[in-house]
Amino acid sequence: MAQDLHETAERPKRALLVSLADASGEKEEGRELRGLAQTLELEIVGHEIVRVREARAKFGMGTGKAQELADLAKSLEADCLVFDWDPSPSQQRNWETLAGVPAIDRQGLIIRIFAQRAETREADLQVQLAQLHYRLPRLAHKYIDLSRQRGGRYGTKGSGETLLETDRRQIEIRISRLEKEIEQVAKQRKLQRRQRERQRLPVCAIVGYTNAGKSSLLNALTGATVLVENKLFATLDATTRRFEPAPGVTALLSDTVGFIKRLPHSLIKAFRSTLEEASHANLLIHVLDISDPDIDECFNTTLTVLEELGAGDIPVVTVLNKTDLVDDMQRDEMLARFSDSVSISIESGNGMKELKALLAQRLKALDGRKSRWQEEWLAYAQDGGEPEPE
Repeated sequence: MAQDLHETAERPKRALLVSLADASGEKEEGRELRGLAQTLELEIVGHEIVRVREARAKFGMGTGKAQELADLAKSLEADCLVFDWDPSPSQQRNWETLAGVPAIDRQGLIIRIFAQRAETREADLQVQLAQLHYRLPRLAHKYIDLSRQRGGRYGTKGSGETLLETDRRQIEIRISRLEKEIEQVAKQRKLQRRQRERQRLPVCAIVGYTNAGKSSLLNALTGATVLVENKLFATLDATTRRFEPAPGVTALLSDTVGFIKRLPHSLIKAFRSTLEEASHANLLIHVLDISDPDIDECFNTTLTVLEELGAGDIPVVTVLNKTDLVDDMQRDEMLARFSDSVSISIESGNGMKELKALLAQRLKALDGRKSRWQEEWLAYAQDGGEPEPE
């Protein structure tokens, strides 16, 4: 079995990144993968862009190309292979056997980052749940040798199978317990939302791609001290603060966990109660990094996730952040491309006055309009009581 990635920490682990070219084989898909690897503090020793002409069951590509990548990993003294896709558990095992180092898929990489970033009890529970869902289909690899030891009478199970079944049962029990704990935390979050709605204040949720500047914007608008780092997924927990964009205009502002292309389903499921902060808002503030060459993809990814969360019909203000990193021509071009947008630089403070004025204007226009959560709460109240958390 290949040595685990985090067994030693004497030096940064060396990673060989492997991405797949797009259908045309021309566009390089892997900038995001490099960002994920750097966030996990891996030393990138190489990045191969592979065009797969025909997917094969054993490695997801031809055996010759797989051997070429394994040899390259050895020559670069890489400690792990990091893939920008999600090979099956059996394919991961085949890669580890071939290369002699851990094979980490995109899903596993993101889950490791979330595990590093979890600070609160809620985030820790959610990450644990995602880790267990990720491990469950990969248990068979741990006992692949033992499972062949079929001693005893005909029909009896080998020792490996017994261990596998025991571990699977223990993980399933742990998953059930975590889901119940997370359900309790979700109820507490609902109670917090209810208390906020009693204040009759509109709620704005900051959404967007990870590392676009969402937490920085929350801090700038409210004076909060949420952790800000130039890394992906610096914060995982939703934070809500009161803010006044203009005299006489008051609202609640919530930060949310950042989105990313192909966010693992297990993490979406685990962090659903946190992500749903967006679906209960009156107004969404969509933050984009104007200097990001993949800004269109980031924009569309966020819209897709919002649709999945049932927040696709909520009014949106688009904020183009980091204008200090682009010239005036590029900024004007982006403003023309993204309707109803405002450009700012949280770093320099440019555009913050205009943003506050726009938010005040949009919040005034929402006066009297209720969010989905407010409508639900008022419906229960009219029936003679307050809703109990589900």
